[in-house]
Amino acid sequence: MILRDQALPGALERARGVPPAIVWIASDEPLLLLEAADLVRASVRAAGFDERSVFHVDRYFRPELLMQEAGALSLFASRRLLELRLVGKPTKELGESLAQTLPQLPDDIRLLVTGPKLDRTTKSNAWFGRVEQAGWLVEIPVVERDRLPGWIGERLKRGGQQADPATLQLIAERVEGNLLAAKQEVAKLGLLLPPGRLEFEAVRAAVLDVARWDAFDLVDAALSGDAERAMRCAGGLRAEGAAVPLVLWGIAEAVRTLARMVNARDAGRPVAPVLAQARVWGDRERVYHAAARRLDASRLRLLLRACGRADRMTKGVLAGDDWQALEAIALGLAGAASLALACDPALVADAADAG
Repeated sequence: MILRDQALPGALERARGVPPAIVWIASDEPLLLLEAADLVRASVRAAGFDERSVFHVDRYFRPELLMQEAGALSLFASRRLLELRLVGKPTKELGESLAQTLPQLPDDIRLLVTGPKLDRTTKSNAWFGRVEQAGWLVEIPVVERDRLPGWIGERLKRGGQQADPATLQLIAERVEGNLLAAKQEVAKLGLLLPPGRLEFEAVRAAVLDVARWDAFDLVDAALSGDAERAMRCAGGLRAEGAAVPLVLWGIAEAVRTLARMVNARDAGRPVAPVLAQARVWGDRERVYHAAARRLDASRLRLLLRACGRADRMTKGVLAGDDWQALEAIALGLAGAASLALACDPALVADAADAG
């Protein structure tokens, strides 16, 4: 049975702390994965599962060890929790072993599996269907940027505090990409400030800027037309010592994909094959379509020339500040043409040529 993460506490309560034979928690968000697993551990411990055996499943793990442990008698406890911590995609061998073990599992043993998000291929396997029927699959999505203020607001509410949208947005900006830090900052606000509605200035003084980004965050911000967030991402990446060539590669790929989209659209051809070839799916398609409506072919050619110039800067062939050039490209991609020209005056000549 598939459970949403919010439904897990209620399901455990209804089961009186004793879940079915297996609980599989899958998420790419370490904090939420840990919290859900802790909830299961605490629940079964309260129900008398006093002994816990942990297996770290990597490429050297032998599934027969799990079967042996499940069949072994314990000298210390009548009820046991066997925990499998996956570091990657579950292998077919492990899956078949689980599917074979579960029907024979004694009532005094429960399995807890934790690991990264499950892909479609894994969930389509026959063995996975048998495993899912024997227990609960708890899939926890990553907290995306647009959901982060709401997530923070809910955490504050648990501690008896509230904040207006502007304050929640401020906190989100300072902890973006670092959910563990977000939890710590919420806990800190609970210690420093009284219950009730939080004042914006008090929160700004208390919350540290601990946001973490990668190159794709910068690309997504620029594609979304959010110039302010794109500059925060670029500043954070620069402060962390991110490699300019890697960040530039991500931006250049986005510009090239947009250029192909716009060229196909202007020629009356479908753009779906262009996005599929660039491996752009799901919600990101919407972002690319919005950017394609905002930027025309001439502007994209200008940005491609700017990418080439920035690349030469990173290699020392051309003098200049490669980070400044990169920020100008991001601003141009976000549609802030005037800001982009201010960041990189060399774009003025390109714009004149394109015009």
